[in-house]
Amino acid sequence: MAEGTRLFLAAVDRLPDAAFAAPSLLPGWSRAHVVAHVHFNAEALRRLTHWARTGERTPMYPGGRRDAEIEEGSRLPPARLREMAHASAAALAAGFGGLDARALERTVVTAQGREVPAAEIAWLRAREVMVHTVDLDTGITFANLPGDFTAALAADAVARHAGSGQAAALAAWLTGRTGRAPSLSAWL
Repeated sequence: MAEGTRLFLAAVDRLPDAAFAAPSLLPGWSRAHVVAHVHFNAEALRRLTHWARTGERTPMYPGGRRDAEIEEGSRLPPARLREMAHASAAALAAGFGGLDARALERTVVTAQGREVPAAEIAWLRAREVMVHTVDLDTGITFANLPGDFTAALAADAVARHAGSGQAAALAAWLTGRTGRAPSLSAWL
């Protein structure tokens, strides 16, 4: 989580203001959309750390405002987006770092409705910041990410896609029994 956050924030800090309006690797999203999303994701995960710490059920995105927040955030000035991304990342790190063993074991619910132990917040954030660093399209690719991270991400993605009915097609392709990769929907 910390390494991915440093990577993401460094990429954001290197972006000239005019580059925020340029397209990202995510269809329909500018780089500003990606930065806004990562900021609001930190805020959402902070809500889960609050839940873990207090036991008070706190949804990641109350009122279903996720998409509206991202769209509104994408229109903010680049300096404000940088400031928000740094502040929310620091606040999440502090909040997560303050969880004791009992809190880390407490079950929380992700935006997708999955029940997970709060300890998984670190993985959720690591995925967000690492993958979206690539999505910023600043020259950082999956090949530049730590090998242990990409191995875990690949395993996670395979498990998610296999669970959505793609197991046979994935197995055939990953074992070299077909040269044709299955058609997969975007994930994350």
